[in-house]
Amino acid sequence: MSDLVKTAARGLVRIALKEALGRLPAPDGKRFASVLDEGGALEVEIYAPRGLDPQKPHRRDELYVVVRGTGFFRMEESREQFGPGDLLLAPAGAVHRFEEFSDDLVVWVMFYGPEK
Repeated sequence: MSDLVKTAARGLVRIALKEALGRLPAPDGKRFASVLDEGGALEVEIYAPRGLDPQKPHRRDELYVVVRGTGFFRMEESREQFGPGDLLLAPAGAVHRFEEFSDDLVVWVMFYGPEK
């Protein structure tokens, strides 16, 4: 994968974790990078925050799949411990972030659905 994958997937699409991680940190220092764009129906990023998670609420629903690392995921007033393999959901507009996470945290992020 040398470029961002933009496709109305008609066949197999494989995005290797190693290749996605090779996009981090981005040239501007950001700890996330786009890896797949299905024309607004689905967007996939790799995210590996370090220290603090500065994200703000998003306008689309989000799914996170924890690749590695541990910590706590806060969504509004709820707080849950997470680890590798866990799936986390943050509805559009919800205040959410990773807290007290390990230095090796890496998650796949999927944005889907309409903007709200």
